[in-house]
Amino acid sequence: MKAVLHKANSRGHTNLGWLNSHHTFSFGSYYNPERIHFGALRVLNDDCVAAGKGFDTHPHDNMEIISIPLSGELKHRDSTGNQTVIKQGEVQVMSAGSGIFHSEYNNLTESDVKFLQIWVIPNRKNVPPRYGQISLMPIRKENAFYQILSPDMNDQGVWIYQEAWFHLGSFSQGASATYNLKREGSGLYIFMLEGKADIEGQSLEERDGYGIWETAQVTINFTSNARILLMEVPMN
Repeated sequence: MKAVLHKANSRGHTNLGWLNSHHTFSFGSYYNPERIHFGALRVLNDDCVAAGKGFDTHPHDNMEIISIPLSGELKHRDSTGNQTVIKQGEVQVMSAGSGIFHSEYNNLTESDVKFLQIWVIPNRKNVPPRYGQISLMPIRKENAFYQILSPDMNDQGVWIYQEAWFHLGSFSQGASATYNLKREGSGLYIFMLEGKADIEGQSLEERDGYGIWETAQVTINFTSNARILLMEVPMN
């Protein structure tokens, strides 16, 4: 097994007043040659957008973009005609494909919106742009991982153009869970949303990231109440 640890306080940081963002991987003005990506996982931004503010309309192409609100509400508009609001307990996916313009704004005027912005490099280029959004409440579990993303449009959660699987989980102190990787040649990037855990002897705290590869399974022991995001992606 090989592993890489990214402590929360080692991430890149951008504060524009209306946007306070921490970058696990190189993004915008933050560049670290040792943190370009983890396999097909290209961006993991921990964003906080001030009330009524947001990202003006801008373009993307050939990238799978996933947004997971942690609190508040995010208003989405794009050039394919979608106008939606995404809230905590939901997940949004956008295949930029051959090209799409979009904006993301805090839908509330009195409080921040906090969300994860995640980019995954696709396995197909120039596909027609696509948007998807679902509620996670019907599939949510306690003390178990539940799938929120996969490569299969007929499987649980949203889907993307990549052999990737994302799982969320909320766990009680003392709980333990094992994740079995679904694809040979994949790696698992673990992001601690809240709480603490021990993974194969490595202690993790809130907002720490831990990438593991060349292994078939990973056992996680939770040393406090915790929320966790698992992202399995191809490593090459």
